[in-house]
Amino acid sequence: MAIRALYSSATGMAANSFNLDTIANNLANAGTTAYKQNRANFEDIFYEHFKLPGVQDNQGNITPTGTDLGIGVRVQSTEGDFSQGSIVPSNGLYDLAIVGDGFFQVNDGTQDLYTRAGNFTLNANGNLVMASADKGYLLQPNISIPQDAINVTVSGDGVVSYQQQGSTQIQIAGNIQIARFINNQGLLRQGDNLYTETTGSGNAQIGNPGTEGRGQLRQGFLEQSNVEPVRELVELIKTQRNFELNSQVVQAADQTLQTVTNLRRF
Repeated sequence: MAIRALYSSATGMAANSFNLDTIANNLANAGTTAYKQNRANFEDIFYEHFKLPGVQDNQGNITPTGTDLGIGVRVQSTEGDFSQGSIVPSNGLYDLAIVGDGFFQVNDGTQDLYTRAGNFTLNANGNLVMASADKGYLLQPNISIPQDAINVTVSGDGVVSYQQQGSTQIQIAGNIQIARFINNQGLLRQGDNLYTETTGSGNAQIGNPGTEGRGQLRQGFLEQSNVEPVRELVELIKTQRNFELNSQVVQAADQTLQTVTNLRRF
């Protein structure tokens, strides 16, 4: 009956609507520091089997094929693309980019969070924080820079050094460390360019930049979003066409049901 087509095409429209929202979010964040694009994955829904393949008929023959009918599609998951974004120079003394794998570890006062966005600055106490629209997230481990510090440098392996005015001696403020995860896809997006670990991501493996597969740091640079607008626009067009096709199936099924309803006995 056409009623199955109505429900199947309705799931297709819902899935494509979700995909459209995902693409819209990617395009909206094309200029967001260190944003990682998302992709919606889909799967077909369970099937109604009218005849199973491999069944023996009355003559003892094995049927090579069967007869089944699916009832639509649903969203399976959203998958983040954690490939490296473009590294571009900035004017920020405390701007940092990770070249390679890993995340900065920050704390909001209650829990540790992880980010690729390295737009750091100093708070009123001289501590390095990642600024957001709401508040500052304290870099972990804590790095404190004195008010009279000059020539602040961050090496590729995370060593933060500086000089104090009137002195040629180099002081070490600390060492920035980087977290790695077995499965980046298992991280939970929190907004504000932040992630939290889950059982799916595994525990954070903290270490110095440049060790055990961790990326190195680049001072005065920021990582850009890895969204490719051209590819997203192509996906946008495909999603629109798929939505239109499913809507046409709804119309066709409706017309079929209308024809059946209008049948007269003679």
